[in-house]
Amino acid sequence: MLFSACLSLLASFVLSVDAIELARDPSASLSCDINSVISCGAVGLSWQASLLGFPNAFLGLIAESVVITVAVASLGGVRFPRWFMFSAQVVYTIGLLFAYWLFAQSMLVINALCPWCLLITLSTTLVFSTLTHFNVREDNLYLPRGLQRRAAEFVRSDSDLFVVATWLVLLVALILAKYGAAIFG
Repeated sequence: MLFSACLSLLASFVLSVDAIELARDPSASLSCDINSVISCGAVGLSWQASLLGFPNAFLGLIAESVVITVAVASLGGVRFPRWFMFSAQVVYTIGLLFAYWLFAQSMLVINALCPWCLLITLSTTLVFSTLTHFNVREDNLYLPRGLQRRAAEFVRSDSDLFVVATWLVLLVALILAKYGAAIFG
């Protein structure tokens, strides 16, 4: 969780700097403007990149800093109350849905991919899965007893790791199926 949140924070920082650069000069060429498919500029200039009236990357600077704090505190032995971890799960689920909405917009509407945005999608998926794994294991999600028991067995067997790995492979396959060789040239 800590490693993935640090990756997201780095990507959010770069995207924030790029957003400021694009605000100054919308015709600026960003370092990740490689071709028509891999184009941070095309994604950054879209309305989706500032859905709430400011660059989405600013949300990442805030959210990932909180995730890093929780991860470091947990590694240091802090045990957060159940309500706190449940709340963190709810908020991070909203973040995951937002990340995947942005991914879908990038793939299907904008028709360009931003490597930093893809890194955020990846790391958000990993943080979400890690947080969910922990919360199921620690019974923090207020699930009905039968569902909690089945979810805990699923997590204990590490089947959730297989699901996440499969999901990520499917995302890569989706990108390659849509853009193919155009990604590389």
